[in-house]
Amino acid sequence: MELAILAIMWTAVSAYALLGGADFGAGIWDLLAGRAATGAPRRALIEHSIGPVWEANHVWLIFVLVLMWTAFPPAFAAISSTLYVPLTLVALGVIARGSAFAFRKSIEERWAQRLFGAAFAFSSVVTPYFLGAAAGAVASGRVPPGLARGGAVTSWVNPVSVVTGVFAVAACAFLAASYLTLDARRAGDQALTGYFRRRALASGLLVGACSVAGLLVLHACVPALYGRLTGRALPLVAVAVAAGLTSLALAWLGQLVALRVSAATAVAAALWAWAAAQYPYLLLPGLTVHGGAAPSSTLAAVVVCTAAGGAMLIPSLAWLLVLVQRQAH
Repeated sequence: MELAILAIMWTAVSAYALLGGADFGAGIWDLLAGRAATGAPRRALIEHSIGPVWEANHVWLIFVLVLMWTAFPPAFAAISSTLYVPLTLVALGVIARGSAFAFRKSIEERWAQRLFGAAFAFSSVVTPYFLGAAAGAVASGRVPPGLARGGAVTSWVNPVSVVTGVFAVAACAFLAASYLTLDARRAGDQALTGYFRRRALASGLLVGACSVAGLLVLHACVPALYGRLTGRALPLVAVAVAAGLTSLALAWLGQLVALRVSAATAVAAALWAWAAAQYPYLLLPGLTVHGGAAPSSTLAAVVVCTAAGGAMLIPSLAWLLVLVQRQAH
């Protein structure tokens, strides 16, 4: 049961990366959209695209936290007590981003719109960075089992965390640009289509550069994880690389529907490659999936509740996305 729950949890992580990550990326492009007059059509497309779904996607993050807390309490305790600084900053970023996005659309004063717009865009950058930095701390073994056993600062301020944080920001920007390109074409705006297509190419190249840098840093700092990434996880790494290169080609050729699929595949394959390389450990060193799992009765209750909740949640979110795409037409 613990393996099934772990697979469900990582599927939810992937969903949050692909959907919530694209929302963060849209905020990044909002930040880089330009001055008020020049950037107005770009920001209007961003608001139209993410408006109906931007807060709904946080349900995946909440689900992952609750699932880890219930099914793998030792891992949750170690992560939350060691990484409380970046995780608190993530929570503040999510709150500031949501508040700013809502207030920006409901006020008329230009100075206040700029203030809330800056808060929305800045939070969209720092939040995925701190999420990536926390992931780098776990991957590099700087979150040992136990309460607050890792350094409160050094656990997430290190070369691995910096690279994974930058990779997370670049991946969010890449996903958002890939999605927004198709939205712009559906809106019939060729100028915006070309604008976001060029940004999909640029951010895709940045993701590739971050990936190479990440492998080099892992080779130097965490050779055991690097060995598993280039060993048993190599097929997934190859899928991620192939999908990333395909995405660049599709963006260049203007094949925008396929671009969405390949971009999502590249990011998801990278996440699952990390999972395959990390297994059977939840935390390095020493806390395995089986050793960190809750009692079987708790796991059984989690499976039942997850199945019941998924039966309500997944169709609702799927229908919401369908309605958004119909509205885009």
